[in-house]
Amino acid sequence: MSKRQATDARRTRPVGPLLLALATAACGGSPGSAPTPSAAPGDPDAAATSTAGTRPGIDVLLADSSHLIEGRRLGLITHASGVGRDGRRSADLLHARVGSRLVRLFSPEHGLGGDRGEGEQVGDAIDARTGLAVFSLYGGTRGPTRDMLEGIDLLLFDLQDVGARYYTYVSTMALSMEAAGEAGIPFVVLDRPNPVGAPVQGPVLDPAYASFVGLYPIPARHGMTVGELARLFVGAFGIDVDLRVVPVAGWRRETWFDETGLPWIPPSLNMPELESAAHYPGTCLFEGTGLSVGRGTERAFQQLGAPWLDGQAWAGRLRAHRLPGVDIEAVTFTPDRPSDGKFDGVPLSGIRLRVTDRAAYDPVATAVTALGAARALAGDRWTWRAEHFDRLAGSSALREAIEARVAPAEIAAGWRTALADFTARRAPYLLYP
Repeated sequence: MSKRQATDARRTRPVGPLLLALATAACGGSPGSAPTPSAAPGDPDAAATSTAGTRPGIDVLLADSSHLIEGRRLGLITHASGVGRDGRRSADLLHARVGSRLVRLFSPEHGLGGDRGEGEQVGDAIDARTGLAVFSLYGGTRGPTRDMLEGIDLLLFDLQDVGARYYTYVSTMALSMEAAGEAGIPFVVLDRPNPVGAPVQGPVLDPAYASFVGLYPIPARHGMTVGELARLFVGAFGIDVDLRVVPVAGWRRETWFDETGLPWIPPSLNMPELESAAHYPGTCLFEGTGLSVGRGTERAFQQLGAPWLDGQAWAGRLRAHRLPGVDIEAVTFTPDRPSDGKFDGVPLSGIRLRVTDRAAYDPVATAVTALGAARALAGDRWTWRAEHFDRLAGSSALREAIEARVAPAEIAAGWRTALADFTARRAPYLLYP
């Protein structure tokens, strides 16, 4: 198989139903030959520490770096979360600036409006506001085809990530970068804040378990922006594309989204608020079990449960671990038409998580402790969606450790070397203090 055939197969390979159910409602040359990634002209540190307030990449592009798009025919990968500081869509802002030179839009999982369920196939469409064709990157293909890129001189990416490896927008970006590189089209990332800040936590993916919910060996919580990840994908993982990143202005790595003044537009139906994103790097692992993660409620990824669990006993076991930065309480909840199909209309007993100290909280370590306690309480009623869970965890090691009743602290200790290696590997590609 040629390199081109292998890449095409990667973009269009079927995605199994379990992986689709997870997705994000949740999910070239050698590294030595990759071109050097760069940010837009100017000092990223100065942009990041500006006192003018946080401005996403689309605003910085139009105000300070419009030379990047002058005279070029543009394609834009975006959806409802791609907005300027004033809440206007990036597609509308670009269309107003360049008119007919914005020739095509591309949508990820959840569609251009962000209102499609996880794993739901999205078809091509016409954008009612601009009249532009919208090609789906979550239908028959996961990355743009050559035909889709015809007539485009520059491909831009503007989507809000949530800071977890599982979220498929990062994979959409990576496959689109590959396609742009093969077509000789420069790729520009309009950067956005990582909404849950700086920490790097959880297991690093084993490349043998690469999938659309994790293509590269990065941790469950990576602590990077999409622009920084794009630079990493070029410099460390060998995607061959002419990359530019337009950085966020007025943002520091420790800054959470609700401290930026930017509007929170749910990047998916089950990411209704920042609290859900805070727990998602950990609670998303429960997608690979028989438990509900709160889909079909207003607190998706903030609460977990099943009809056969004793929420009081579960919460008590977790509180005994004195997990830092999080409050855990027993709750009951009833999913209403949950997108994962789990327990529709059935009252569930479980737990709810609330972050009390953002600096101290480790959602992945908390989820591992919760998994072990729930597994012990459930007995024969426990079920794994093993292939799905292993893709999320990045290998089978976590599932096997939980089955073997390995202590949560020992499990987390086993990630330290890989996390340290990743932290060192990513260092050259970071843009923000």
